[in-house]
Amino acid sequence: MSTAPAPEPRGPKPAALVFDDPLSQQSSDDTDRGWGERPGGDSDSAADLKRFLDEKPPHHI
Repeated sequence: MSTAPAPEPRGPKPAALVFDDPLSQQSSDDTDRGWGERPGGDSDSAADLKRFLDEKPPHHI
């Protein structure tokens, strides 16, 4: 008497393919956020100086 092998577990279903134009959609790097800009629009010269000193490369000390 032969027994049927147990069915193999199936993985998650693959995502559906989308054939839209990828250049027509805005990506996360199309915005100003994430390009070194800090949140908040109000900055004073003391904050700018602190940021400059924090981000200055070690060979500029």
